[in-house]
Amino acid sequence: MKMQQFVVIGLGRFGSSLALELMDLGYEVLGIDRDEEVVNELSDQLTHAVVADATDEEVLKSLGVRNFDCGIVAIGNDIQMSILAAILLKDLGIKTVVAKALSVLHGRALQKLGVDRVIFPERDMGVRVAHQLVTPNLLDYIELSKEYSIVEMNVPACLDRKNLGDINPRARFGCSIVAIHRDGSILVAPTAMDQLQEGDIMVIIGSKKNIEEFEEVINE
Repeated sequence: MKMQQFVVIGLGRFGSSLALELMDLGYEVLGIDRDEEVVNELSDQLTHAVVADATDEEVLKSLGVRNFDCGIVAIGNDIQMSILAAILLKDLGIKTVVAKALSVLHGRALQKLGVDRVIFPERDMGVRVAHQLVTPNLLDYIELSKEYSIVEMNVPACLDRKNLGDINPRARFGCSIVAIHRDGSILVAPTAMDQLQEGDIMVIIGSKKNIEEFEEVINE
């Protein structure tokens, strides 16, 4: 079932950005932080924003947190508070618990506690920026696993007006073009007869090695 309600604990740069984006996407968001000034700034932009100690189980119960679909621990500088908040969210029975990790060891601890997804925002953003810097046509990079990635890449002039069947990236390089962005619209699962145009954005999935080989060939 699709998630509808999110509780975000910790409204620093990461937490507030995430909470506001969820609001923009049409979801209900409860924001919790101990800093009254931060909460006041966001009170008009979130469904609810409260000043509270997220490591106090009774407080979380009184806020009805157990009824939310997803709990996100975005505490930015206190590992102990982060771990305690994650434990309480799990104990309260929230279906999905996501937590920001400040270090690899912190991430391991969260995983052992049963957190459903651990996020390393600084590390992940560093990886994405590094790939964008060394690959001229790369617009975005998401690591799916140690071996596989999904990337957004500009269509260069050499592929202008070429059909996907002519390029045949799956057979030649072992990667697939799974979508094409053009003029504000998106074509999902394009066929061999679909044609690329310079300026399109192609979404490619495959192993990192195969995507790199494809990128090298089209930029020769």
